[in-house]
Amino acid sequence: MSKSSEIIKRDKKVISPSLTRDTDFVFKYGKGCCVFDADNKKYIDFSAGIAVNSLGYGNKDILNAIKKQLNYGMHIGFGDFYAEKPVEFVETLLKFVPKHLNKAFLSNSGTETVEAAYKLARWHTRKKWVIAFKNSFHGRTYASLSMTNTKKVQRDRYDPFLPVKHVPYADTFRFKGSEKDCINYCLNELEKTISNLKKDVAAVFMEPIQGEGGYIVPPKDFVKGVREICDNLNVLLAVDEVQSGCYRTGKFLAMENFNVKPDIVCLSKAIGGGLPLGVTLANDKIMNWVPGSHNNTFGGNLAACSSAIAFLNCCKKKKIWNNVNKVGSYMMKRLNKLKEEHEIIGDVRGLGLMIGVDFVNNKKDKSYNFKTRDKIVLKCKENGLIVLPAGKSVIRFCPPLILNKKEADAGLRIFEKSLKKVNK
Repeated sequence: MSKSSEIIKRDKKVISPSLTRDTDFVFKYGKGCCVFDADNKKYIDFSAGIAVNSLGYGNKDILNAIKKQLNYGMHIGFGDFYAEKPVEFVETLLKFVPKHLNKAFLSNSGTETVEAAYKLARWHTRKKWVIAFKNSFHGRTYASLSMTNTKKVQRDRYDPFLPVKHVPYADTFRFKGSEKDCINYCLNELEKTISNLKKDVAAVFMEPIQGEGGYIVPPKDFVKGVREICDNLNVLLAVDEVQSGCYRTGKFLAMENFNVKPDIVCLSKAIGGGLPLGVTLANDKIMNWVPGSHNNTFGGNLAACSSAIAFLNCCKKKKIWNNVNKVGSYMMKRLNKLKEEHEIIGDVRGLGLMIGVDFVNNKKDKSYNFKTRDKIVLKCKENGLIVLPAGKSVIRFCPPLILNKKEADAGLRIFEKSLKKVNK
């Protein structure tokens, strides 16, 4: 029995079966943009630990920052005491985001940032309802799950949910009509839903690019339209940048691609440099809640904040956005060429290094081809490439942001080889 098989066997005995394992890859260690399994087989990593390891594996600046902090301590309970490192982290972060975002609440994960944003919106506005989008993913804790709307299994047996209404997201690829028709329909549904709730809507929550839902990139006019409706109807706009933030799309916030300013921002995944960290950002006029209205134990963890400072400084030093845009554009070009050659590739979409390939049964009806997608994910792993599924029929590419053209080429060759093998 291989070492990987042995570990999987042990895992099944003691780990909750609720986890979603798409392949039988067993991590041992990583280096740069590559990972190695328990049997020392090397893989190119196009998943980055679900968009977490944005500077790859073994970044020396991050490791040194963590090691240095360990000499002083990892935890103090920042919710009850003061410490400089979390303050230094937030001061650093605020230099990367729009100036109106000047207050932060620190937590440990994406879903916690959304929970905080949900509570903040309701606390500040004194309103009950929240609007989220169909096919969205915001997390699995109670408020975030109330807004999550991607897969039935994620919500089964957990109702009743908090007061949330879901409206259509502008997925122009599968909308039966023009882009303009899609935008108008979705915005009309949003405006109508808010109006029907009689001035009792606290916030609209949206992903600038739907992540788990299938890497769906909306038109700019849709995102701008959402902002305008929120302004006109006195509703906050909260954006979930947990997966799309931290230069994943070439901008620090994905919303910057649409020239739209949000009221509340949720960041996690990449921001901690590999350690658990979440940040909820807002203006001090919105984040005006009182002591005790929200708190936690591990938010502001000293090691995580040290890692995050190193991550941000390293991104700036490397001007990482240049590489994201350059390699992302190259990958999109290569993938669009494959789209022209293969009937089962219905769409290639993305910004920066947040790219989705949508598989269809045929280009005419655009029906979801999840069976082929799943087979390709497995075949890629077999051939030395780690990728993740998203939505009903999408393979997402969210590699480390340091991925170079040579590594991108190597990974795409494996992807093409796997695609042809499955689709022969």
